[in-house]
Amino acid sequence: MEFFLICAGIAVIGLFAYMVQFTSVYSSLSSSSPPPSGESAVSLSPSFSPPVSILKPLKGLDDNLFDNLASFCMLDYPDYEIIFSVRNHNDPAYKIACMIKQAFPDRDISVLVMCHDGGLNPKVNNLIPAYRIAKHPYILVSDSNVQVERTYLADIMQHMANPAVGLVSNMIRGVGGRSLGSVFENLHMNSFVLGSVCFLDRIVKMPCVIGKSMLMRRADLDAIGGFDGVKDVLAEDYLIGRRMHESGKRVVLSNHMINNVNEFWGVRKFLNRHTRWAKLRWKIGGFRYVSELIGNPVFVISLPLLLWEANAITLSAASLVSLFKILGDYAIACRIAGDMSPFRYLLVPVKDIIIGLVWFIPLMSSTVTWRGNRYLVGKDSVLSPCQETVVSSLRYRLTSGILARLA
Repeated sequence: MEFFLICAGIAVIGLFAYMVQFTSVYSSLSSSSPPPSGESAVSLSPSFSPPVSILKPLKGLDDNLFDNLASFCMLDYPDYEIIFSVRNHNDPAYKIACMIKQAFPDRDISVLVMCHDGGLNPKVNNLIPAYRIAKHPYILVSDSNVQVERTYLADIMQHMANPAVGLVSNMIRGVGGRSLGSVFENLHMNSFVLGSVCFLDRIVKMPCVIGKSMLMRRADLDAIGGFDGVKDVLAEDYLIGRRMHESGKRVVLSNHMINNVNEFWGVRKFLNRHTRWAKLRWKIGGFRYVSELIGNPVFVISLPLLLWEANAITLSAASLVSLFKILGDYAIACRIAGDMSPFRYLLVPVKDIIIGLVWFIPLMSSTVTWRGNRYLVGKDSVLSPCQETVVSSLRYRLTSGILARLA
């Protein structure tokens, strides 16, 4: 009985933390991020529209890729270029990028093919060549699984009219969901991820940047080391936001919602992604990572069922907490105009229990597999290649050298 009481007490704390996150989401949606204490607000100026370079690193066929990329070609904004960056011509994303360029001949679109291996982060390796050829003083980094509205760039650019602002990121909404893995992903994106980002921004006043949308001045990015400064870390977006904040620049979370499209994810892809993210947060947050377990009341209250016994008390407690979480997540979905059927929110407890089990994996392993590469993750998500990766790389270079000599 003592075990149940301990779990019940922790679950109550978790429900309270969830309510704080819930309130933070509503607060973030209802108003723009306020300036820090003592700093005067700068009104948003619709006339502020300097030229922008949009960098889109591509690899593989994300769900709805053509429409995602096309949405950036239909922005109501006077002057911007788009640079699609891929590693080689065999990448299927290359063909989609070329189709986009043909479909929008009036847009300033470049398709850059370059294999850059200057760092261990494959996304940053893809960004660096694009950044070098970008023409404009403002840089927008956006992932390939993001779809936006026509007013997206004009809306977020208004924050940059304030010279104290160094980076603008966005609230993200998971949409789609035709497979079980995609449903899990969108449920998690629209609850834990959205709630955590809003809580850190509104309550803790700590920037938590997600790299699906990052708008910066080139000069500010260069001042903190540029992309070369984060080429060997897993959480390049978080560290860019932290360094921007430490440099004295504000990091703003825009309440302009963007769509993260997930349609046909398998459960394995969902597990791989959130195992990698959990390892990232463990290496960055340290002991604060424990708060994620405490903040998962469904998993905590389910432990007596799994480890003790299923009786009327434990079943009732687990059912009540699960119902509370289902209703809360569905209320957030209604507020952010989510597109999933209400019945899919009955899967919230299943998703939360899976995430609870994933929480323990970083305590046992520091290895991640990302875009076909295996790495060890160290403090602050610094990457180092696994031994087999090093051997494979040396073998590849040796074989290439031999073939070059024979040729």
